[in-house]
Amino acid sequence: MVKKVYSAKFQIPEEVQVDIEGNTIKVKGSKGELQRTFMNPRLDINKEGSTITIKCREGIKFSRSDKMFINTYRAHMRNVFRGARYGFTAKLKVCSGHFPITVSVSGNTVSIKNFLGKKVPRTTTVMDGAKVEVKGDEIFVSGLDKEVVGQTAARIEQATRITNRDRRIFQDGCYITKKPGDQDEWIKITFTSKKKNEN
Repeated sequence: MVKKVYSAKFQIPEEVQVDIEGNTIKVKGSKGELQRTFMNPRLDINKEGSTITIKCREGIKFSRSDKMFINTYRAHMRNVFRGARYGFTAKLKVCSGHFPITVSVSGNTVSIKNFLGKKVPRTTTVMDGAKVEVKGDEIFVSGLDKEVVGQTAARIEQATRITNRDRRIFQDGCYITKKPGDQDEWIKITFTSKKKNEN
């Protein structure tokens, strides 16, 4: 009987150090350290030299969902490597067509004042691991974790969500103009996925 085994292999960049402890992968780069835990009992993550292999465990019947999880984990690891080396940055544009908006950061709280002329400011929380800076009418969110940076930027955008108004006229708010995966620099990691047939 022929058994299908799907695996993914990729090279570790020279600029990072990788340690794997069970289902947790720890990455250390020039920008800092990151770690990610993968909780799938059907998959094994192994490090051999400068190569990481993700594959199904021995004795488990292969399914399509395993291939999906392997590709997902591979994408997460690529983001971790990129974050440890370069970091991620998201950018938002402050648009104030009717009332001048003032955005300020105090600790882990972003305050948006005078939105649509309201006296009560709209606030949102900065997630741990993200840094928010306001420069003129632009907001920059930076950090090592792509998901943390993206979620923080989304929180700021959602804080100025407008309801019960014509969006073609009331375009005030903070809008994401650059997502955390749109940097010019890009880590070129060669990914090779292959299927093997075992008897």
